[in-house]
Amino acid sequence: MGSLDANCIASPRGFSPLDIDDFRQQAHQTVEFICEYYKGIESHPVVPQVEPGYLRRLLPETPSAQPMPFAKVLSEVQATVLPGMTHWTNPNFFAYFPATLSSAALCGDLLASALNPVAFNWLSSPAVTELESLTLDWLAQLIRLPKGFLFSAGGGGVLQATTSEAVLCTLVAARKMVLERAGHDGADKLVVYASDQTHSTFAKACKIAGIAPANIRIIPTAREDLFSLRPDSLRAAMEADAAAGLLPAYVCATVGTTSSTAVDPVAQLAEVAGRFGAWVHVDAAYAGSACVCPEFRHHLDGVDRVDSISMSPHKWLLTGLDCCCLWVRDRARLTTSLSTDPEYLKNRATESGLVVDYKDWQIGTGRRFRALKLFMVMRCYGTANLQSHIRSDVRMARGFEEMVAADTRFEVVVPRRFALVCFRMRPRRAGADGEAEADAANRRLLEEVNNSGGIYATHTVIGGIYVIRFAVGTTLTEERHVKAAWELFRAKADAAWEAAR
Repeated sequence: MGSLDANCIASPRGFSPLDIDDFRQQAHQTVEFICEYYKGIESHPVVPQVEPGYLRRLLPETPSAQPMPFAKVLSEVQATVLPGMTHWTNPNFFAYFPATLSSAALCGDLLASALNPVAFNWLSSPAVTELESLTLDWLAQLIRLPKGFLFSAGGGGVLQATTSEAVLCTLVAARKMVLERAGHDGADKLVVYASDQTHSTFAKACKIAGIAPANIRIIPTAREDLFSLRPDSLRAAMEADAAAGLLPAYVCATVGTTSSTAVDPVAQLAEVAGRFGAWVHVDAAYAGSACVCPEFRHHLDGVDRVDSISMSPHKWLLTGLDCCCLWVRDRARLTTSLSTDPEYLKNRATESGLVVDYKDWQIGTGRRFRALKLFMVMRCYGTANLQSHIRSDVRMARGFEEMVAADTRFEVVVPRRFALVCFRMRPRRAGADGEAEADAANRRLLEEVNNSGGIYATHTVIGGIYVIRFAVGTTLTEERHVKAAWELFRAKADAAWEAAR
């Protein structure tokens, strides 16, 4: 017998990784940590003031051999991790799109983690599957999706992690649908369509799905159309491809684009795509949440003619990352393209055809219990409070837009639709040189504002114009934060012009 490897260290006596008394104490400590964090969240710079590699300089290079007291680990998190966090829940976070959270969602996540199911099929945890199916039906009704997207009508919904997965899964389903119709040797002829405002996740999903890069049509949009995808532009592209012997397969329409919350005309695009038998997906990741309010529901008009739609409650519906809803009008098209049937998962419930096996609705097999937090958000807050939350953010964004419009140095670049304001400092002279100067000044302005640590906003380029994006929607944001942010932009505007010269 040889000696034990020097790296093999005996376990401490009495090691019990799920001791209930320990958990009770540690959970209380963790909750206190979280509560204190939120109490003082405005004291943190929204964007961390650290350099790349900072954490390796603060923590050991090798793992510890012996256990550390839980309280000491929390103190270490406080001292090393928090200084490097971008605080997405800070009320002065106005970048990207919001990543909303709520106490109900936090508790739902905690419960889901504690139960720790791996619900790949119905039998592996019936309640997990059935709660997800029911909750997705509830939310579909709340945003008034057509009945065809409900389980009772042959459709149904599933919770993915992000929109990226929703787009990829529907691309795979579209590929199978078109190839079955045209012949399985036509994979290199499949063509997909989106606008130049469509999220970059579309192109990434196309790569993974095996769509030839030359067959990805990114159709230009224009400022005069508020950067929405024109149906006649789509028709021209699809007609040209069909005439060339290619197979139009998939159209991605967006309701609420990332750059400017542009809204594509869903009904008209679906009509065009229908002539070619292409799958139509609607990406409403951000703006879909607004459709819980009747005054925003018209943005989804025409959705009865599409094949799938996705929205992300983790963005604007208080649910916390990750939680992306994907609904399909014909679930068999999705599941037959993604299903697996290994012997070790065969069971009577699946064979009966009476249950949903969510492993066949997604990329992987294992999955988290995401439905519990969405269920708790909907039950704890109800429709009235969810609508109030959306309307409050829209009202604050409208106020910011009005302040921008009242200052002659600035302009709103595209009309606000939801709770995103796209604005910039106006060029001081006409022509290309004036635009270049304005771009430089706005870059400098945003840099100065973000470097202050007081707020965080981001930019985009639309129609060749550098634009500052100001997204209202973080759970803790109040009107005073929005007003203070605008005062910061105003205070630094003139200096930014001078510095950019």
